[in-house]
Amino acid sequence: MKNKIRIGCGAGFSGDRLEPAVILTEQGELDYLILECLAERTIALAQKRKLHDSGKGYDILLERRIHSLLPVLKKNKVRLITNMGAANPVAAAKKIIEIAKELNAEISVAAVTGDDVFDRIDPQQKAMETDTALSSSGRLISANAYLGVDTILPALQTNADIIITGRVADPSLFLAPMIHEFSWSLNDYDLMGKGTIIGHLLECAGQITGGYFADPGKKDVPGMNHLGHPFADVFANGSATIGKVAATGGLINLQTAKEQLLYEVVDPYEYYTPDVIANFTTVHLKETGKDRVTVTGGSGKEKPSTYKVSVGYHAFYLGEGEISYAGSNAMRRAKLAASIITERLEDSFPDMQIDYIGSTSLHHTSFKHTAAPYEVRLRVAAKSDSFEKAAIVGEEVEALYTNGPAGGGGVRKYVNEVIGIVSTLIGKEVVRPSVTLFHS
Repeated sequence: MKNKIRIGCGAGFSGDRLEPAVILTEQGELDYLILECLAERTIALAQKRKLHDSGKGYDILLERRIHSLLPVLKKNKVRLITNMGAANPVAAAKKIIEIAKELNAEISVAAVTGDDVFDRIDPQQKAMETDTALSSSGRLISANAYLGVDTILPALQTNADIIITGRVADPSLFLAPMIHEFSWSLNDYDLMGKGTIIGHLLECAGQITGGYFADPGKKDVPGMNHLGHPFADVFANGSATIGKVAATGGLINLQTAKEQLLYEVVDPYEYYTPDVIANFTTVHLKETGKDRVTVTGGSGKEKPSTYKVSVGYHAFYLGEGEISYAGSNAMRRAKLAASIITERLEDSFPDMQIDYIGSTSLHHTSFKHTAAPYEVRLRVAAKSDSFEKAAIVGEEVEALYTNGPAGGGGVRKYVNEVIGIVSTLIGKEVVRPSVTLFHS
């Protein structure tokens, strides 16, 4: 049994940069690299891709990430754990094996499945957000349970080089190797809480190294063009020190750590995961060197008997059109254009949204800042139940080129199918996780 392991986080969401993970693996002296690449809507969109092609449904950047990472993972004997399997971990594992063969690398990949519970939810059970039947939100397309460490540990015990999962709770990706290496009991809820807190601090990657923290002139962060991602030296007693590779950009200090600690935490006394209900209120953070913060404390209590399930549904088609106006009278021309579109479309699209990007698009008020912008971009958006009808919005905005106010330019138009997300709970006893091992 080890007394210390080093875990790095190379991605905090699906579209994260590729280079920091390679640097971490090459220079970070890691035992484990974690790539956390799933959000609620991400997996619903992945389910859509799988519906169109049964061999897809994994993360869209998986192939690029594995091509760049596999040589250094092998060279430095770093094990990878990732949820890039998204809606199709088995297909993802097969793709990784295919890449390994191209690179003449001998590896094994363990695919963790069982989070897809679409056939085990009742469409009439209530959504947590709406208190109405799941089916009342729209046509259901996916249902994925947030699995925990007990589903990852069997994969780690196979000694696979890469463990790829679908939907698991974000901190569980980090907690699992701690339990595996330190032989922690799953019923030691204080250790489960401590490990979950460490995982939570790491899971958003560049956020704790200053990315989401930066605010020039108020909270300056150096070297953001080559922002490094974090690692943690985790000890068997549940303490850890967060750091980053020397000479990478960004910073780690008490401010960045505190912001990340509270990120997406509704109740710091009871942070629910499949593994534990963690208590963040007894965490102690201390700067112990340049870009080093030591984490102690934290606790937990008995884990819940249910899994949270993220349910995806078809919400609507969104039609959008954008056009720019510039000059001393830009705002008045943009407002005239908006009024033209409104009069033409309001009967067909009663919930149309008008935004003046660069003026009031984010907060929908000027906060008494009355200076007229020299340039403004008009955005018109509306919902529809069909692709064809939604397309009319962009078409009418495009027509403003010659039928609207003077000087409009830079038109763009879009139609997107919008996937909505609601949540429910499912008993753990009806979920059937499994591990499948593949070799190159």
